[in-house]
Amino acid sequence: MRIFDPHIHMTSRTTDDYERMAAAGVRALVEPAFWLGQPRTNVGSFTDYFDSLVGWEPFRASQFGIRHHCTIALNPKEANDPRCRDVLSVLPRYLEKDGVVAVGEIGYDSMTPEEDEVFAAQLALAVEHDLPAMVHTPHRDKARGTDRTIAVVRESGIDPGRVVVDHLNEVTVARVAESGCWMGFSIYPDTKMTPSRMVSILQEHGMDRVLVNSAADWGRSDPLLTLRTGEAMLAAGFSDDDVDRVLWRNPVEFYGQSKRLDVSDLASADATFEGNSILRGGS
Repeated sequence: MRIFDPHIHMTSRTTDDYERMAAAGVRALVEPAFWLGQPRTNVGSFTDYFDSLVGWEPFRASQFGIRHHCTIALNPKEANDPRCRDVLSVLPRYLEKDGVVAVGEIGYDSMTPEEDEVFAAQLALAVEHDLPAMVHTPHRDKARGTDRTIAVVRESGIDPGRVVVDHLNEVTVARVAESGCWMGFSIYPDTKMTPSRMVSILQEHGMDRVLVNSAADWGRSDPLLTLRTGEAMLAAGFSDDDVDRVLWRNPVEFYGQSKRLDVSDLASADATFEGNSILRGGS
């Protein structure tokens, strides 16, 4: 089974996680810029973080045979902090870098006027830089937040086929399917979505425009839940080709729209993992 995790926060994970992921079949991933848990107080904190996403993390992943890409944005939660607003002015230089395959995570946290403004501004950047967009739906009042997200996407003029609306569930999936946007699902141990619930959604709504991710941030999460979802699909009667479509070909299709995706030499499902002795504790 080959896996492309389209949304995983490796900054919050260890090298042991990279090793486990590689052994499980993860060959490529996308790491979105997000809120780190501790509020950032100045633009410099963001630029240091963005530099890590385009520099250090791709190197760290490469030691385990995994191709690392990222998305760059001012996240919805910190869009409400006036100290962070100038981040918008530094985004264009990062959105031109190799390995940056979308603008994200953008969207809503508390659905404030400030979030409306920053969301619209970053959708405009996605259009200007010819990049897809990754949209975060709010954890609270998700149905209303998803409807508001779809309305803003429509108003922006961006092609909905270049937008993934993430963190969906049974209540919101149909809304996004009808909008023409891609549907993103985060698989978590306790919240958001489980492998069995994801299988039920695939059985009801099909596999078209679906992205399945582990998110795996600094909370309780598991970077192997993409694998567990694939296993649950097989147990439910989906074919190996179905699993490959959901866990590999769909994310390649979506992020390939950036024209920066670099997975051509990872096409074989039996690519071998060769660990690096330095990061594995060798000398």
